Amino acid sequence: MTRLSGTDLTLAYDQRVVATALDVTIPDGSFTVIVGPNACGKSTLLRALANLLTPRQGSVVLDGRTISSYRSKEVARRMGLLAQSAVAPDGITVGDLVARGRYPHQKLLRQWSAEDEEQVEAAMAATGVSSLAGRPVDELSGGQRQRAWMAMVLAQQTGILLLDEPTTYLDIAYQIELLDLCADLNDQGRTLVAVLHDLNHAARYATHLIAMKAGTIVAQGVPSEVITEELVEDVYGLKCQVIDDPQTGTPLVVPGARSLRSAFTPAGG
Repeated sequence: MTRLSGTDLTLAYDQRVVATALDVTIPDGSFTVIVGPNACGKSTLLRALANLLTPRQGSVVLDGRTISSYRSKEVARRMGLLAQSAVAPDGITVGDLVARGRYPHQKLLRQWSAEDEEQVEAAMAATGVSSLAGRPVDELSGGQRQRAWMAMVLAQQTGILLLDEPTTYLDIAYQIELLDLCADLNDQGRTLVAVLHDLNHAARYATHLIAMKAGTIVAQGVPSEVITEELVEDVYGLKCQVIDDPQTGTPLVVPGARSLRSAFTPAGG
């Protein structure tokens, strides 16, 4: 039994249906990445897996139970979420933000403990923000701020981490730094599920890939099987060549030259 899965999911916002008939199983111990063009339902699927969006139809199951049957604090003890464009309270320091990751473990008769302090320090060390503990979050650079949020999620000490476009707004060096951290966490046994826009980053770091188009899942599996020239053209409307990444041997998407893309029609908005 896998810890996290969704069956026959129909996902909608009010009357607008975003995705239908989604069946997804997150392999335990995987670094699963969801890819696809804009507005295809990637983040919506992640929100459903995170219990932030109730499916119109179907169910999400976490550790053998429908996720909606858990209290929110219990979900947070099992699964951490780095939301897209998270906003910190005005004036909060990095140390206080990371400490909020321990909230799911607090109880009426068990407040802040030595274990909490230990987990916060370990999370800040893992993300390289220990020296920033006293700095206000709103004074940090984009990369520093994203690492602080990542530290907060790590402080939850959950086996599953969900990341919604964690590299958005980061420059290339910070993108690689954050994805390297994710890969390290996966090597340590954590299950990660991330939405990424960059197909080559997804191919390099993912152990399991989910490709979406227009609210449906069109392919799932290891990147070497999912990322093909045919799939990229079908999903993104992009003629390309897929070669081996010279650094890692994973698939590398090389867009066709301009003369080959003259009839290009975007696959998503």
